[in-house]
Amino acid sequence: MPEPLLKELSKPGRIGVSLPMPDVPTKPLDELLGADQVRSSPPPLPELDQPTVVRHFVRLSQRNYSVDTHFYPLGSCTMKHNPKVNEEAARLPGFAWLHPLQDEETVQGILRLMKTLEQMLCEIGGMDACTLQGAAGAQGEFIGLLLVLAWHRHQGEGEKRNRIIVPDSAHGTNPASAARCGFRVESIPSGSDGCIDLRALEKALQPDADGNLPAAVMVTNPNTLGKFERDIVKVAQLTHDAGALLYYDGANLNAIMGKAKPGDMGCDIMHFNLHKTFSTPHGGGGPGAGPVAVKGFLEPFLPVPVIEEREGKLHLNYDRPLSIGKVHSFYGNTLVLVRAYAYIRSLGAEGLRQVTEDAVLNANYLMHLLADLFPVAYPGICKHEFVLTLRQFKRETGVRTWDIAKRLLDYGFYAPTVYFPTIVDEAMMIEPTETESKETLDAFAEALRRIAQEARENPTLVQTAPHTTPVTRLDEAKAARELKVRWRSDEQ
Repeated sequence: MPEPLLKELSKPGRIGVSLPMPDVPTKPLDELLGADQVRSSPPPLPELDQPTVVRHFVRLSQRNYSVDTHFYPLGSCTMKHNPKVNEEAARLPGFAWLHPLQDEETVQGILRLMKTLEQMLCEIGGMDACTLQGAAGAQGEFIGLLLVLAWHRHQGEGEKRNRIIVPDSAHGTNPASAARCGFRVESIPSGSDGCIDLRALEKALQPDADGNLPAAVMVTNPNTLGKFERDIVKVAQLTHDAGALLYYDGANLNAIMGKAKPGDMGCDIMHFNLHKTFSTPHGGGGPGAGPVAVKGFLEPFLPVPVIEEREGKLHLNYDRPLSIGKVHSFYGNTLVLVRAYAYIRSLGAEGLRQVTEDAVLNANYLMHLLADLFPVAYPGICKHEFVLTLRQFKRETGVRTWDIAKRLLDYGFYAPTVYFPTIVDEAMMIEPTETESKETLDAFAEALRRIAQEARENPTLVQTAPHTTPVTRLDEAKAARELKVRWRSDEQ
């Protein structure tokens, strides 16, 4: 049964809070605020008692899918469990009650934490300098590409280096971020092994017909197919020989963390997704954090302010002539940084390596369980995620990847990423993460096996799923094209 709106639960005369009349002299609102600021009649808000309101929102919360209630195998998103102790660290009064306009003398603790976190991220990434200001991975990309632009302008090549090369297996936001920074985006294909086609890359790195040159190559390694780019050092060499920079998208860092460093691969810039890899609840639009780390030659261009130490004290330095400027209010989503710091300190180097090993083990185990059910798009050992193709299954049954994803909701599992990457027909992209147990993975594989059987015996059952959720299939195309994110009183 659908949950009614608060408006539908409203009854005239009901109130949620009763306060005593003030025992001190008061003035009318029109005198305090001005007559033009006072409504002639109260707004048409629902009239409700407290229990009704509380129960309404708790019932809604109980219908949510989340990493605290369900397995969430979204490929490329790393929707994993995060230790609750890191939440407690972020709630400590010394962090939670800080004000961003406090004097630097009074916030030395959080500045020290952030400075140390920068150093830890540089060590993990094999980089030399870092900014924590990025609010998300996409903004991290935006910052990184502004650094690319600033570097080439500083070298006197800002006008002609206006092309960004993006493999078709890279992370999905890369092309949008490049276009947002004014670059022309060029896609290059993957080879038969799912990795960058070096011949295509060499060709793309040449000047175009108008003499325009590449500014950067953006790579995700492992890529969104879950394959490690074994030729990454060659990719870096080709990129640098062409005068371009190599950008590393850190969305899939939990597949190599503690095992390999993007800086050692030859990458010049990278961003981290603290809300994917380093312990912040992921989803619902934020908060997140996308720190950006760079090699030393790009350090002067980092956003302001930069945390610097002078005479034993930490300061925020805004006086940086080559900086790309300010990219976030104050210094980013600070409490996300506290969670990441607590996560890294609690695990240590060995723990971070174990995260990677468990993520890769879980992905390969689950891929093995499903390989006879749906073909793996690019066979072979994967890293933290893998992509299945249901192209032949659709031909045989008429059931699409989309239908199976919806049916999984009836079995108590959130759907994997579907139809991405776009280079795989009827794609199902699965990332089990390092925090799931063997029992959970076995149950998920068994659910997919049962759904596949249903699709062969009664395809309509799967094609009309889900059947147990508060609402069934929505017109998602209409919802995307006619976005409405709040209820209006004139809508009936």
